Amino acid sequence: MRIARYLGALVVVCGVVLLGSVNRRGAARADAATGEPTTQPGDAGALGFVVKDIDGRDVDLRNFRGKPLLIVNVASRCGYTRQYAGLEKLYEKYKDRGLVVVGFPANNFGGQEPGSEAEIKTFCTEKFGVTFPMMSKISVKGADKHPLYHYLTEPPTAGPFAGEIGWNFTKFLVGPDGRVQARFNSKVEPEDPQLAAAIEKALAETR
Repeated sequence: MRIARYLGALVVVCGVVLLGSVNRRGAARADAATGEPTTQPGDAGALGFVVKDIDGRDVDLRNFRGKPLLIVNVASRCGYTRQYAGLEKLYEKYKDRGLVVVGFPANNFGGQEPGSEAEIKTFCTEKFGVTFPMMSKISVKGADKHPLYHYLTEPPTAGPFAGEIGWNFTKFLVGPDGRVQARFNSKVEPEDPQLAAAIEKALAETR
């Protein structure tokens, strides 16, 4: 009789655990259905990736958790290349408050980033005095798109900001929790008041 009662209790406990697991999976699906980013508690979101810096060293983006990131696909031979200077000014203005500007060279548009990492590093530092973190060249769209840019551009993780990148110097503002908070196209200059307002809002969340 004792064994029977024990087995009965075990079945009940297992049933509760299984039901809880099903409910959690169901909640995740519901989040996906809303089209909103599905960052769950403990999920690093856009920060949950390891990338290579421009010198080939691993960079775990989780190291930036708690700080807003402005992620930009950059190129050296583009009509918007001059935005390097504005991005550097933006970084200098806000870095002490936590903002990190991160440049990802990409050759997806018009072959406007053909150089090697060493050439890109020399170009952006000597011509524009770039000091913000620069990463190795990646693909930001198409079949070989980097996983980070899958997260930034595809539903459900990108939510209302989903969509393929149209050109160089597209800007994604990622909040301290790793969620995409804003997206700005190439024509939005680093000095644009809308971009500054979005950064201020993201910085307020770090306090």
